[in-house]
Amino acid sequence: MTSESPSARRRRHAGRVSAWVLGGLLLLVIIGGVWIGVRGILAYQHLDNARTSAAGAAEVLADPAKAPALIERISVDTSAARVLTDDIIWRAGEQLPWIGPQLAAVSTVSSALDDVASHALDPLATVASTFSLDSIRPQNGAIDVSLFADIAPAALSSTEALDNARDDIAGIDTTVLLGPVRDAVAQVSGLVTEAYTGVDAVRRASTLMPAMLGADGPRDYLIVFQNNAEWRSLGGIVGAMLQLHTDNGRLTLTAQGSSEDFPAYEATVMPLSSEEEQIFGAQPARWVQNVTQIPDFTRGAPIAREMWLREKGVDVDGVISLDPVALSYVLEATGPVSLPTGDTLTSANAVDLLLNGVYQRYEQPREQDAFFAAAASAVFASLTSGTASPSDLLSSMARAGYENRLLLWSADAAEQAVLDGTSLQGALPETDAEVTSFGVYANDATASKMDYYQSLETVTTWCGADRGQLTVTIRNDAPSDAANLPTYITGGGSHGVPPGEIKTVTYVYLPQDSTLVSSTAAGDRESSGFGTGIDADRDVLIWTTQLAPGESMTLTVQVRTPRTPQIVTRSTPTIDIPAIPRIASGCDIPG
Repeated sequence: MTSESPSARRRRHAGRVSAWVLGGLLLLVIIGGVWIGVRGILAYQHLDNARTSAAGAAEVLADPAKAPALIERISVDTSAARVLTDDIIWRAGEQLPWIGPQLAAVSTVSSALDDVASHALDPLATVASTFSLDSIRPQNGAIDVSLFADIAPAALSSTEALDNARDDIAGIDTTVLLGPVRDAVAQVSGLVTEAYTGVDAVRRASTLMPAMLGADGPRDYLIVFQNNAEWRSLGGIVGAMLQLHTDNGRLTLTAQGSSEDFPAYEATVMPLSSEEEQIFGAQPARWVQNVTQIPDFTRGAPIAREMWLREKGVDVDGVISLDPVALSYVLEATGPVSLPTGDTLTSANAVDLLLNGVYQRYEQPREQDAFFAAAASAVFASLTSGTASPSDLLSSMARAGYENRLLLWSADAAEQAVLDGTSLQGALPETDAEVTSFGVYANDATASKMDYYQSLETVTTWCGADRGQLTVTIRNDAPSDAANLPTYITGGGSHGVPPGEIKTVTYVYLPQDSTLVSSTAAGDRESSGFGTGIDADRDVLIWTTQLAPGESMTLTVQVRTPRTPQIVTRSTPTIDIPAIPRIASGCDIPG
């Protein structure tokens, strides 16, 4: 029998050692995989529990004192998920190809959510534990301005922390993620952004409200009411006006006005740029009714302020704009109010009564404006009486702001800067790396109140990698016998438009730095072509329509511009503007 040589024995022994080493490594990989898998499942369960708990955040609006307990419940789960995705084995797995980015994304999301729940919201939770919305309810016509002293710094701290969490999540490279992981990251990003938006709104409000309520000295504000029955870019012509005086939280109405009080000024009360005059003419700065023709409240509000100064002698500290639809939202919080005329104004009848019924009843503009002023005064009295539910009132104002029906401009540059980027500012929409924005602003050219019967609909979509599409449909839904409506409603043909028909001039603002590819109009009338202009570094198409009852026209515009995650339109808030603008899935736009 041949004995095994020493070298053979050494090779066989080395083979056994290698096998054991490889086996041990394989076992470690299996154990590590199981470890990561089990901890990943547990982390997912905790994150899902946190998401479920977060669904109860709406209750906090009605009772902020519930916030600490809710945040504590969420924090327990987010902390557990963070621990489960932050040990040495998990971190080692993050270095592996393919699976590594998935693990890193889960770990980043878990850490970001825990930072939000365990730290970012702590300052506000501390304030909320002793705060009740009932405390901001007016007492004897005044609001306690001291309530905002603790909220502002806490909201600022929470906003900054939430912004950091947003940045952490935004830093995840989603292109290498599996579909389920990518979707989860997008969902968490949306939740954190939503939280940031809400807390940032609290920061802005708590910063502005003390000064606006006269904490640092008396203030005066001009409140203008836009009439959506006669379209202007920002909603409608300016009709009734009120002057609001604030002093250490006390609110009083000190003056009323009507568009009838203002002349057609021979020259513009403030200079307009050559670009503005090319598109809008001199009207926005010569007629108070037209200050909302420029689709940017930061430009129109100072003009309204100057006109009020000239006719009423008061240099107001800011301008606030509302429309009857916003007023109907407020009435949901206050409940019905009684008017001197014997009418009862409710959330259900406010729009119809203020935008149509009043013209059926009164022929003279001064009588109509007096009715509007009486309605506004009655709602104001109800608000300052303290009977309205604060949470319902906040919800109604938030809805009005979201739909661009509530606008605010401050003459104080620092306070105005607090509004930057919010819908309350009423500025032109911005296009950036995240969103491509069109603007669609309709203006009545009939000198009528027929827009009560007219609808405006916009739809946006992407057509490939670098082409965005917008469609705008305007439809005259007036009754077939609209020509028999009161002359003040139809315009009586004063501008060459037959009674019952509606002429509209629409300004279509293209996204910044985009290139127009095509623009076509089709429908029940021949297209009259398009005018063009430039405003605020945006190309503008000027589209004119004239429609009889039952007729409609549709404009389709395509532009070349880099594709972004979102494509949206900001448009004139009409009576029935949808809460969420329509977005189509392809270039075949549904009718």
